[in-house]
Amino acid sequence: MEYGCIGEHLPHSFSKEIHESIGSYKYELKELRPDEIESFMLERDFKAINVTIPYKQTVIPYLSRIDPPAELTGAVNTIVNRGGELYGYNTDVIGLSGLIRRAGVTLKGKKTLILGTGGTSRTALAVARTEGAREAIKVGRTKKDGCVTYDEAYSLHADAEIIINTTPCGMFPEPEGCPIEPERFEKLEAVFDAVYNPLETVLVRKARRLGAKAENGLYMLASQAVAAYGIFMGVETDEDLSERVYKNVLVQKENIVLTGMPGSGKTTVGRLLAGKEGREFVDTDELIVAREKREISDIFASDGEEYFRDVESEVIREISMRNGLVISTGGGAILRQGNVELLKMNGRLFFLDRPLEQLLPTEDRPLANTIEAMKKRYEERYDKYLASADHVIDTAGDPMDSIRQIEEKHG
Repeated sequence: MEYGCIGEHLPHSFSKEIHESIGSYKYELKELRPDEIESFMLERDFKAINVTIPYKQTVIPYLSRIDPPAELTGAVNTIVNRGGELYGYNTDVIGLSGLIRRAGVTLKGKKTLILGTGGTSRTALAVARTEGAREAIKVGRTKKDGCVTYDEAYSLHADAEIIINTTPCGMFPEPEGCPIEPERFEKLEAVFDAVYNPLETVLVRKARRLGAKAENGLYMLASQAVAAYGIFMGVETDEDLSERVYKNVLVQKENIVLTGMPGSGKTTVGRLLAGKEGREFVDTDELIVAREKREISDIFASDGEEYFRDVESEVIREISMRNGLVISTGGGAILRQGNVELLKMNGRLFFLDRPLEQLLPTEDRPLANTIEAMKKRYEERYDKYLASADHVIDTAGDPMDSIRQIEEKHG
């Protein structure tokens, strides 16, 4: 390996795509067990690497020199091999500072809670102190290393204004996790979550609903990767490049989710759009039929709508963990708020709004197999489609017009 990233578990890392989009080198993801780190570091068989959970502190004894931010934080996420000598850097400081600045938030004079005790928590602590936080308090499951517990955070520090999550809680493959209850902090102004997959964590979603500014770690990842690239190659970089990289990876990784009535064109538009953009297309109804080995009408006839909705929710949970898809959902998928929240974790919802008079009933749609049934479903669901949608697409025209609208809105 010449360039890459080492960590214990890397199945959901975006680092490869980011680095290969800005550098002219092949970038590899290398998972290492704790008992493999020593031999890897002693062999030094690489030009430059990034380091992630849980090895940002483990690698330090193998380095000849570390830069001031790495020394300050006690964590290294970038290593360069110069003639057999290993130099360590911390570009996470640049990434987190950039994320906070981009959000238009200041930590100066603010009580800041930092969740977690790993290498990234040290980065957050250093940034908070450098930015002039009134207090910077680490929160952990136990009181070791000067932490307060989560119970103490609620009872003693409910006046915190900033929360920075550096734990993996809420990261795929367990996206329903949330490390803390933001609603218990009445003065909360902003939340920053180092987790970037999913693109919207439960913590970020809850904080936004409370009216706080909240951002995940994708811009932090892009910004620190650009800084690491500069160190790898010995070139100057800037925030304009970080912004371009961030926007590119966001568009690539974000799922395009199509919602709407049966007959609104979701499958047709979805297949055409996926082919045009080189994305994978998935249809939740088709996945349900494949899983159950029977048609949807047969599922309804044998087991009823509730059973079908349960299977649908299972399918949606599975596909919501993936990135870069075009997803066509069933007409009733948005009836369960849990489905909407799962789909929005990694996707943006586009409601294909076809006029009722253009919706044609068919026998294979158990709840929309007559004109009267179609009208009833339309009246029951229309407001829910609007409420759940990030964008509304006028589908009165041809499918290519719908695709043009989606691409314009998706960026």
